[in-house]
Amino acid sequence: MAKLEHIIESFKYHHKDANTELFEKAYQYSLAKHEGQTRRSGEPYIVHPMAVAKISADIGLCEHSICAALLHDVVEDTDTTTEEIAKEFGDDVAMLVDGLTKLDKVHFDHKAQQQAESFRKMLIATAKDIRVLLIKLADRLHNMSTLDAMPRDKQERIARETKDIYTPLAGRLGLAWLKADLDDLSFKYLDPEKYEALNAVVKKTRQSRIIFINKVKKQLEELLKDKGFANVEISGRLKNLSSIFLKMNNKELEYENVHDAIAFRVICDSLASCYAILGLVHSRWVPVPGYIKDYIAMPKSNHYQSLHTTVSGDDGERMEIQIRTKEMHETAEYGIAAHWEYKEGKQSSKSSSDVYIWLREILENQKDLEDSNEFLDSVKVDLLHEEVYVFTPAGDIITLTNGATPLDFAYSVHSEVGDHCRGARVNGALVPFDKPLKNGDKVEIITAPDQRPKKDWINIAQTSRARNKINLYLRNEEKKQSIVIGKDLLEKAMRKQGLSAGKVFKS
Repeated sequence: MAKLEHIIESFKYHHKDANTELFEKAYQYSLAKHEGQTRRSGEPYIVHPMAVAKISADIGLCEHSICAALLHDVVEDTDTTTEEIAKEFGDDVAMLVDGLTKLDKVHFDHKAQQQAESFRKMLIATAKDIRVLLIKLADRLHNMSTLDAMPRDKQERIARETKDIYTPLAGRLGLAWLKADLDDLSFKYLDPEKYEALNAVVKKTRQSRIIFINKVKKQLEELLKDKGFANVEISGRLKNLSSIFLKMNNKELEYENVHDAIAFRVICDSLASCYAILGLVHSRWVPVPGYIKDYIAMPKSNHYQSLHTTVSGDDGERMEIQIRTKEMHETAEYGIAAHWEYKEGKQSSKSSSDVYIWLREILENQKDLEDSNEFLDSVKVDLLHEEVYVFTPAGDIITLTNGATPLDFAYSVHSEVGDHCRGARVNGALVPFDKPLKNGDKVEIITAPDQRPKKDWINIAQTSRARNKINLYLRNEEKKQSIVIGKDLLEKAMRKQGLSAGKVFKS
């Protein structure tokens, strides 16, 4: 169980001189409010908000966030109001707690509708303040780690929701370790038999893997030391179970044949060193063609930067080596929380502002969806797909979901460009609307004033933004046609009765 001193210690790791009095007060307040309440496991309820506060502190969140983590269930589960939270802890903490409070007191016809609408509420709050989502992810991680106490049907439902929504959200925010933990926990409860079988095999071979990791670490250390790279950190690890299982599943392999299940990481002090070390690695081991990725020159949308290469070791065993600077490593581990400073309620880091743009785009894409379940399904589509990076004619990078087409590109530029899209050139050649785009493609959209969206465009579009914009246009056109048909029918009916429809419409 997390203790207050653990939370303070973790908090001060990221905020050396910060004051902890406010969240120490929040701890006492939460303890009193949850007195007598227990979790399904039988533990005192305070165990949960304490764990969420500890994870939030590990992420590097601010004092107000730790307060909100400690208080995030008091409005939902006790007679406390948001106004009382504001009076005791300030408007900032109250705003965060309100964003994390589910809509349990509002009547819905179905539980699924309630859950979907609560998620929409949380996402809208997140678009105003990213801390809401970061605390929610901490909350979800602790709930997933204590899922054993839940009945099987709830385990499956919560794990599915985590896999479909919260795991990709953690990835989008760049929280690599949190995403990996959520991935493994989802795998554990969605497919327990395969999880336990793989876990048993991994445990059986763990010792031999550790020997291999130590051997390669020593080889890397000697290689880099000989070339003057003394100030580097080298580590090796077995990839998480869900990622190994995904590779086994996709390539129809047994565990013994997953050759790049081990990843090594080299952390150095400069950008130039990253590329120099990559060259040394390739001079020592043979690189596997097609497995070299430069995320430094072209970072992921969550600002992840690193060089990745897979090489064939001395005994033929494949291994992945990641090379990055200390700053890049901080971003890879803590994502949006790595470099942010919260001043006067405004996020100051570029990564946080970019994430706000992405979240607002999601809300913009789905704003015309009145049904909360349809909204949730549409968000899932945005989250689950991998990304592809393409270029505008001016050289700007546009990030789309994998499988996106020139039509999706057109709507990502502007809805007017999409609506009037007549054709496209990819790398200078004319291509059909439905041609999937690849990383590095240069895309130019050809428009025409008389071009309008067609029904078959729905089947071509792969992004929710494009589909929603096409659907909105088609619905508006149908509405206009219905009005014309309605007027025509009314005029005919009125003429039969000897009435003047023109006078009625004018009035």
